[in-house]
Amino acid sequence: MKYIKEKIKDGVNLHLIINDNFKTDFTVVFLSVPLEKEYVTKNALLPAVIKDGSTSFPNYKKLTEELEMMYGASFDCGIDKNGDNLILKFYIETINDNYLPKENDNINKSIKILLDLICNPLIENNGFKKEYVDLEKKNLELLINAQKDDKNIYAFEKCINIMYKNSGYGLSKYGKIEDLEQITEHNLYEQYKKLLNEAKIDIFISGNFEQEKISNEVKENKFIKTLISRQEQINTNHYKNEIKEKIENPEQTIEDMNVAQGKLVIGLDILPNDFDDFRFIAIIYNAIFGGGVNSKLFQIVREKESLAYTAKSEYISQKNNIFIRCGIECENFEKTTNLIKQLLEDMRAGNFTEEDILKAKEYIDSGIEAIEAEQDTGIIYKFGQELSKLPLSTQEYKENVQKVTKEEIIKFANLIQINTIYFLRNGGQNADN
Repeated sequence: MKYIKEKIKDGVNLHLIINDNFKTDFTVVFLSVPLEKEYVTKNALLPAVIKDGSTSFPNYKKLTEELEMMYGASFDCGIDKNGDNLILKFYIETINDNYLPKENDNINKSIKILLDLICNPLIENNGFKKEYVDLEKKNLELLINAQKDDKNIYAFEKCINIMYKNSGYGLSKYGKIEDLEQITEHNLYEQYKKLLNEAKIDIFISGNFEQEKISNEVKENKFIKTLISRQEQINTNHYKNEIKEKIENPEQTIEDMNVAQGKLVIGLDILPNDFDDFRFIAIIYNAIFGGGVNSKLFQIVREKESLAYTAKSEYISQKNNIFIRCGIECENFEKTTNLIKQLLEDMRAGNFTEEDILKAKEYIDSGIEAIEAEQDTGIIYKFGQELSKLPLSTQEYKENVQKVTKEEIIKFANLIQINTIYFLRNGGQNADN
């Protein structure tokens, strides 16, 4: 695999991942902006409205017909949250041109389609098409409500909201239903123009192609030439920038709702330290503590004590947090919480074995290999490196993971504190999951 990053203009970059291991090509455009309360709902709405129509493809049917002509290429768009940033993403997956008749040029067509959709939207009366905006507002409202219906997601997001109530990370990537009423086809179009002029833009192309040819096609694209230079305004979230303060009394919130199963989420902080780079220690710690079926959470809380239906933890490097998530019987809240606190103490005391460390490293190594085995996952990994400003190849990642020692894990374990305990319990007669 060969990776090349090229600066097209300030704030606009091209990333080429040349790899002959796949029979498909991925073309992805990411637009990254800070998560801000004032703009988040409009920004969340934009990909769907943009998808519905451009000047060249005035409705989604026209777009799908064009994709069918490209031997069934697939298109999708959406939004993600990365630290304190909102990411709008648009992508097309096609069969690689080497497996098609010579007159085909799927990558170039993908580039043109994506940039046409993003830079050349369908405009009527100085605004987006009202029909499309009204439709996507209803769809976004349904999506926001669906997040509330999934109690696992709801509890996790609620814990994050409590911990980060005063920062972008505490916002839902979908925004708020109450904002939708104020959004019109005109003010949404104004927000679109602001986004297009200010967002950090990253174009990723992954597949088997000629570097110079594809690079030139992107740089000479008429829509690329219309983009203005911009200063990147994204929040560079990573472990070095997220400084946590010591907390004497963690916040505890218990919420009542009609649920069949209690949802326990515990947010952990990683305190300041003198490690040069503790990311690799953190992922080993998390794997031992709650990252897989061999972890303490799974083996003790779920299997041995039968206190949880689900039990896992996740390391969020962008925010210097580990989140513990368990599905439990409501009456087991105190017992489960106390057992988790004891497991945290066990980690601080070094009550884990070299075999635990070896299994954790094998678990992580398999995850890294999966990055290289999946084309879209490889793009996401490189994009994450771009946002964090801490570039690291997968091989370097593997090597750093293998260097982690038990002494380092114990030292790291003593930097972990509980920030917030959130529990969603049954408070009504008719229970939902």
